[in-house]
Amino acid sequence: MVAPAAAGSFFQEAALPEQRLVEGVAFPAVLVPSCGDSGGGGGLDAFLDAVRSERASTVEPLLRDAGAVLLRGFPARAAADFDRAVDAFGYEELPYVGGAAPRSNVVGRVFTANESPPDQKIPFHHEMAQVPTFPAKLFFFCEVEPKSGGETPIVLSHYVYKRMKEKYPEFVEKLEKDGLIYTRVLGEGDDPSSPIGRGWQSTFLTKDRSIAEERAAKLGMKLEWTEDGVKTIMGPIPAVKWDESRGRRIWFNSMVAAYTGWKDVRNDPVRAVTFGDGSPLPADVIAGCGEILEEECVAVPWRQGDILLIDNWAVLHSRRSFEPPRRILASLCK
Repeated sequence: MVAPAAAGSFFQEAALPEQRLVEGVAFPAVLVPSCGDSGGGGGLDAFLDAVRSERASTVEPLLRDAGAVLLRGFPARAAADFDRAVDAFGYEELPYVGGAAPRSNVVGRVFTANESPPDQKIPFHHEMAQVPTFPAKLFFFCEVEPKSGGETPIVLSHYVYKRMKEKYPEFVEKLEKDGLIYTRVLGEGDDPSSPIGRGWQSTFLTKDRSIAEERAAKLGMKLEWTEDGVKTIMGPIPAVKWDESRGRRIWFNSMVAAYTGWKDVRNDPVRAVTFGDGSPLPADVIAGCGEILEEECVAVPWRQGDILLIDNWAVLHSRRSFEPPRRILASLCK
């Protein structure tokens, strides 16, 4: 189902079977070309011009209300097209410093999404929630559709907070009081076999230990060097934040992702995240939070050319396992 386009608009809203209503708002919002053909008439340049002219009037109000906007059916087909589209939105780029996922630069401000093996699921998280400087917005782009699976499920953070507060009030109270500590052991180089395999040289964008220490210090991160890598200790850092623009509390952390997914030859996920006072997290509550995330999420199957814009304050995301080929690209913005 497609809603009528506003007079003169390049975009119109559409509905998908996977969407759900959350507090009366369709999640995610979906935009398609208003004239019904691929590109809205005029090709890539016309699409980019429309992004520039209608970002503030059409796209951003939907992003504010829904937390995520899927643009489907537009003429972006390759990484270079996606790079131009991100640039057209006009958001300032955020360097990927302090993140855990192994990623490679493709073109301009475009990177591969997590390069971990296709059989591995990536649990729900806010992008770079384990460090104090994180993107406000992130883009994903489908360059190659998965053969099967490979969705990027999304879930509204304020709704997760609401449900966690109802089900585990004492846990949430302690979490709000103490925050979380994230601990991760990094090798020197990237390990593409691990979903958190970004080495310290990539993490801090340097091969110089002293520069790495300076950049870690700016993040409030402690480093403990080992023979073949470094242990990073981040926190205590808040796990629940106040979304100033929407006036509500949000579940803003990588708790479930770290506790269940930060596992490789260097890392034990149970030790990867603790309360801010150093005490362990209760396994049953982590499992319960994981269930809530799955119950409330939306997973729209990728189509080639899809661009998904996510407000990182409002929405957590994950990745389901898939059968190759699949190529999803990403870009982070302030």
